[in-house]
Amino acid sequence: MSLLFFIGMALVVGFIGAKVFKKLKFPAVVGYIVAGIILGPSVLGVFKLELLDDLRGFSDLALSVVSFIIGSQMRLSTLKKMGKGIVTIILSESFLAFFLVGIGVYLLTNKIYLALIFAAIAPASAPAGTAVVLQEHKAKGPLTNTLYAVVGLDDGLAIIIYAFSAALVKVFLQGGSISLLEVAKDPLIEILGSIILGILIGVIFGYFVRKLRLKEDILVVSLGVILIASGIAKYFHLSLILTNLSIGMVFANIFLLANRRVYRALESITSPIYIIFFVIAGAHLQLKLLPAMGLLGIVYIVTRIIGLSGGAFLGATLAKQSPVIRKYLGFGILSQAGVAIGLALMATSDFSQMGAAGQELAVKVINTVAATTIIFEIIGPIATKFAIEKAGESKV
Repeated sequence: MSLLFFIGMALVVGFIGAKVFKKLKFPAVVGYIVAGIILGPSVLGVFKLELLDDLRGFSDLALSVVSFIIGSQMRLSTLKKMGKGIVTIILSESFLAFFLVGIGVYLLTNKIYLALIFAAIAPASAPAGTAVVLQEHKAKGPLTNTLYAVVGLDDGLAIIIYAFSAALVKVFLQGGSISLLEVAKDPLIEILGSIILGILIGVIFGYFVRKLRLKEDILVVSLGVILIASGIAKYFHLSLILTNLSIGMVFANIFLLANRRVYRALESITSPIYIIFFVIAGAHLQLKLLPAMGLLGIVYIVTRIIGLSGGAFLGATLAKQSPVIRKYLGFGILSQAGVAIGLALMATSDFSQMGAAGQELAVKVINTVAATTIIFEIIGPIATKFAIEKAGESKV
């Protein structure tokens, strides 16, 4: 069968899954993911693993569009109202998750190198899972604004935390010393390079697109620029999430009228893109890994949830945010997928050649993170829906 057949299957089965789960009061994204699990190797095997590799470009497209949309919601005026609070929240939720997961894994395994890597992966979130629920429910309000900011920005911090933790693990496994400059260089280049690239493309794109009036023209140019930016980011090993987030923020704060036009144009095509993306994501989730995660996976899930939700509450309290944000922010940041899997694959590549301990680390990290992703990809959107409904910000 051609790829067209499988894309069509993803759309139709994902659509049906969303309708079924919405009747059960679940977010549509859960229906997409479950449809993917059913079509994937875990159940029917319609989507083979080799096919999923061929469809990887759709994942990049969806993440790029989602990142732009998140950025387009991040007005500096809104961030200024949050003040230092947003920084406090991101630092608090990320580092409390880091420390609790690290302590939990160390107490279970008594191996500091395992604890450090699992702790470093814990802060990484999945902005797509949260953003799609917010869009589905047309959510608006202070909690929604804060969620967009947190899930948009905390992956940058997660990359830095992982870089320092991986350097420490290499010292434990191989000996030697740590150069802070060497450790910080690559993640800082990735983050700053992505932001600079996004700003440059955003400014050029903005001056051009603001002259366009027809929705079809705006859609073609917008999608083309987002894809070009993502391609450049991947070529130079930058973050396509941060690059497109930066483009969106340029639009949100410099080209306000153009931003509304681009948002409306992209909104008209996001539904099929999201369906394909989450069905593919669901097909990647292999249920046979769930028993393999064992007690280590349970410890990781529990300590990550407590760390993120507790850290969000602590940060919001220290920043004197509203009770709504303090109570419900933690529910909206639990999704975990692409960035976490990417860091787990990086750990596998970095440490698998470092003796028996390195091989053990590589196997446990990739299997456990892949298995726990199944849990977080399902409970994350459900928790986000719960949060915005309780906060009174769902408009559907």
